[in-house]
Formats: sequence, structure tokens, C-alpha cells
Amino acid sequence: MCGITGVFAFTEAGRNAQGRLPGAVAALHHRGPDAEGVYVHGPVALGHRRLALIAPSPAAHQPFTSSDGRYTLVFNGEIFNYGKLRKELEARGACFRTNSDTEVLLHLYARERQECLKKLTGFFALAIYDAVEESLFLARDRYGEKPLLYYKSADHFLFGSEMAALLQLGVPREVDYTSLYQYLQLTYVPAPASMLKNVKKLLPGQALIIQRNRVQEHTWYRLPFDGEKAAQNPLTYTQQQAKLRKLLQQAVSDRLVADVPVGAFLSGGLDSSVVVALAAQQVPRLKTYAVGFPEQPLFDETRYARLVATQYDTDHTELRLSTYDLYKSLSGMLDSLSEPFADSSALAVYALSKHVGQEMKAVLSGDGADELFAGYNKHRAEYLAQSGGMAAGAVRQLKFLWDALPKARNSFAANKVRQLQRFAAGASMAPAARYWFWATWQQETDALALLAPQHRASAQSRLCRARKNRLLDCVDKNFYNINNVLCADWQLVLANDMLPKIDLMGMANGLEIRSPYLDHRLVKFAFSLPGTSKIDGKQQKKLMRDTFQELLPPALHGRPKQGFEIPLRSFLQTEGKCLVNELLSDRYVAAQGIFDVQHTQRIRRQLYAENAAPVESTAWTLLVFQHWWQRYMS
Repeated sequence: MCGITGVFAFTEAGRNAQGRLPGAVAALHHRGPDAEGVYVHGPVALGHRRLALIAPSPAAHQPFTSSDGRYTLVFNGEIFNYGKLRKELEARGACFRTNSDTEVLLHLYARERQECLKKLTGFFALAIYDAVEESLFLARDRYGEKPLLYYKSADHFLFGSEMAALLQLGVPREVDYTSLYQYLQLTYVPAPASMLKNVKKLLPGQALIIQRNRVQEHTWYRLPFDGEKAAQNPLTYTQQQAKLRKLLQQAVSDRLVADVPVGAFLSGGLDSSVVVALAAQQVPRLKTYAVGFPEQPLFDETRYARLVATQYDTDHTELRLSTYDLYKSLSGMLDSLSEPFADSSALAVYALSKHVGQEMKAVLSGDGADELFAGYNKHRAEYLAQSGGMAAGAVRQLKFLWDALPKARNSFAANKVRQLQRFAAGASMAPAARYWFWATWQQETDALALLAPQHRASAQSRLCRARKNRLLDCVDKNFYNINNVLCADWQLVLANDMLPKIDLMGMANGLEIRSPYLDHRLVKFAFSLPGTSKIDGKQQKKLMRDTFQELLPPALHGRPKQGFEIPLRSFLQTEGKCLVNELLSDRYVAAQGIFDVQHTQRIRRQLYAENAAPVESTAWTLLVFQHWWQRYMS
């Protein structure tokens, strides 16, 4: 895989940023340790780092320029159907000098411009300079598998795969307090915003055209979701199973294509187990990798992963992590974040990717299946809230009890109480409010209270409400069922949490993580299905389970969703304690002037109290931000 960055200068002053391009390319070294390249022509400078998965011709190194010199491309991604596209282009007279998907993509763009994107199967972020028109075209894949950030001023347009590249190019370092407010609730900053003012993330399925000093925005892909039409899907359940089986098998086959061996993450859950079962039919002794926490059995699924590995005779490796092992990965993981990102499971993904990256350059994963087929616990809660009934009513009426009982994520009983309390609190809300409540880790009032008083007004502004309303567009519909929630999760959680997590942690260790569930043909099919095919009164991911049950060990049949988490509280109370006490100390917080000292003091106190309150997620979210601030802003 790769990292890309570049400059489009509008003025002579803007050309100064071109001189900083080597630093921006160096900041992306981890995304492409095998090679680098720089192209400068007139107002444009493009930079590229490359991780070799398919051995290209020597002339295919990027930036890649067309034979007539007109177009130059920097590209981060994989086009799985490039062989078919190449044959079509050759039939129309195109001549190729390499065997790469890069050249196919450039030929296709030269012929069809933006329309070429609709023909691509794969994932990408790209920039193409047209030397004749002196224009720059940028685009991002359908679902946001590959990142692209940008900044525009009167003097120049800057872009890069990560914030680190833009910081090297000289973007202003000013915190966006609306973004910080949402980050404290969600643990990430949803696109198109970023943690820095005026630095934006290109949305999935969007493209930009920059010419002179104008930036035009286009949406080339929209999630194909029509709730009313899906509810009336004419396919029988048996036909749905047959089509799902065919589409997922093809998606797995496509993502096994590489000149290097491709392995697979195997969590022990349904989604990755199905991927491994299908991949193992094509790859003898498929290399599989699982991560577990022997000190914390509640978070350890390795025994289930082992069952799948044994059934399919994979070359299986278990990475068993202690809290000390997590601590050893902490510095590298935090240093890989040039924007705050506080999904704590990223620490385990980083540790696993670091281990796997020493042996492999690409692995398959199960990301996206929960958002397609209703796999999260909140989907069960939403189904019950919509269905009503005596059980849901009883849980709501007992809210006073759940409020009083101990709640935590590190024991089965306390976690169940936590879930019951959240259900009781959210079930009586309107759909949009309920979705936001269940999607966030911290309520709005608590997140706002963490900010120093002078920042609260700018954080909770009309801009904040506008951003939130856009994120809730899928659930703010007249026709509403579980599919609306899945649509919202696809655009909020998947695009801004799950996909950045695997991209950032994988690329930090030179590892590409590919998920077959993100194949656009499979996604289109899944969103055409009625919610009743995905969840009912007995099980979640109903269609997935019924379709692939015969491929899995009996112990996985009907097994509830566990979720990929780390023992965060235990970690912060032991090996992580010194960092918490340093970065959340009263002295540091007061000097920084961003957070309210009394509230951060309360978080520290509650985290280490004898009967610790469930504040570990808040403490981690603050800790990640503080490390980022210390490294990039202070």
C-alpha cells in the first residue's frame, strides 16, 4: 500500500509549500517503506510512498506519468479488476508499458475522466494532475477504506493520506473545538471535519477538482439504500442465501490476489471465521492470526479462533498479550496517530499488526459485516426498542435498579447491568436521539463539562448541530426500521472508526488489511435486503449465520457477539497509570487551557478508586488527545 501527498500552488507564496514536500513524503514512510517518488510541474508537486504487494515494472513507480506527459497520478489503493479493465482498454487501442493497476487507472481516467471511478472494484485515494488544463483531480473510494485529508487557503491547496503530511506542509495548527466536542463523545472525529480548523477529510464517494484557485466538489457514489424498497425485496430467503454465498466468495477471491502471500485475521467471531473458511478453500495452509488476553478471560476469544484454524488446517498463530505487552505497544501506537483517535481496540490491532507485519504484507479481515447484517449489541437493543413487548418494557421500568447497581466492562455481570441501563435509558427516546445515545461513549453534557468554560460556546455551536444532523440523516426518515440504523452505522461508525482503525494500525506496520465485506457489489446487495433477513427475535446476523453455518464449528453456532475490545481499565490502572498521571495532571491540564481541571481530576480519582467508576473510556480518550497535543501542538 501507499501514502500520497501534494501541493497545488495558486500564488508564488503558495509555491513555498512545494519545498516542504520531501518532509511530507518522509512523514508517510511507514505507509510505504519500499520506495518513494516526487513530481514537480508548474504549480503542482506530488509525493508518493509505496509498499509493494504486486511487483510492478520498474517504470510503474509513482508518481506515474502518461506516455504523452499530460497526466500524472499518485495513487493509494488496490484495483482488483484491473486485469479485466486492461483488456477492455487494449481492445480500444490503449498501449501499456507496465503490468500495474496504476497505469490501467491512468488510461481509464484519460478516456472517461470522473466516470471511470464507477468501473473500479477495490479501494483507493488518488490524485491526478492534468498538465494541459493545469487541474488536479482527487477522489476517494466508495466507503472510505483509504484516507485523504486536504486544506485550502488563498495561496495553495494541500493534501495527504494522513494529518502528519499536512502538518509538514505547514497547515495552521488550531484546534477545532466542535470537532473536539464530538471526539469526546465518539472517540473519533467524523468526516468531513478534522481536529484542526479548516483541515477537512474527503468524504467516501467524493471527488474534488482544483483549477486555478477554485475547488469544485462532486459526489460520484452514494450508498444504494432505499428502506421502503428493501422491505419489499422479492427474493426468497433461500435465494438471498445463494446470492450472499456467491458474492462473498467472489469478494474473498478478489482480495487474495497479490504477488505476496495473503493471510487472515481470525478473531473467533462469525465474520472473520467465514472469511477464513472461504479463503482456506483457495489457499492451502492459509496463515491466520489471533490475539488474546490470557490475564482477562472475558476479552479472550482465542479458543474459538483455534477451532476454526483446526477445522481448516491453517498455519495459525496466537498473539497472547498481557497488560505489559499492551504497554510496550503504547508508544508506537500513539506515535502513529497524527490526529486523535481513541478506539481503544486500536492498541490490540497495532500490536497484532506489528507482529503480523514481520511476516506478511496483506491480510483479510471481517470488518463491515456487523454494519451490513446487524451484528452489534446496539442492533439487538434497537430491534427490541422497535418491537416493544413485555421484556423491553420490564427493562425500562427497572431503570432505577440498573442505575443503582455496579457497572463495568471487565466482568460479565457488571457489563450486563451496563447494557441494561443503556437500553432502559435509550429505549424511550426518539429514533435519532436514541441512535446518537447508543453510538456515543459519553453523553453530550458530560463531554461539554470536560472542556474549559471558555471553549464550551464554540464547541456547542450551530456548526455542531449541523454536523450532527448530517450524521443522523439515515435515521431521520419517515420510513424507519433496523436498516436505517445500519445505514447510519455504515456512514458514521464504519467510515470514521472501524476503517481508519485498520488503515492506521496496519499502515503503521507496513501491513495492508483487506475486508471482503466491503466489496461494493456485496454492500449493494446487503442494503437491498429487508431487516427481517438480518435480525429477528432469536438472533442477530440471521442471514449470515444461516448461510454459512455448515462451514463453521458447532461451538460458533448461535454464539453472541462479543466485540473486539481490550482490558482497558486494568491497563490504565497498572502499566498505563504513569502516562495518565503525567498527561492528565492538574498542572499540565491547567497550563494547557483546553480542559476543565476539576473534571479531569475527577476522572483520575474515579479511575483509581477502590470501587472504580466506569470512566476508563473517557480517561483513554483524554489521554490520546493529550499525547497528540504534546507531540504536535505544544
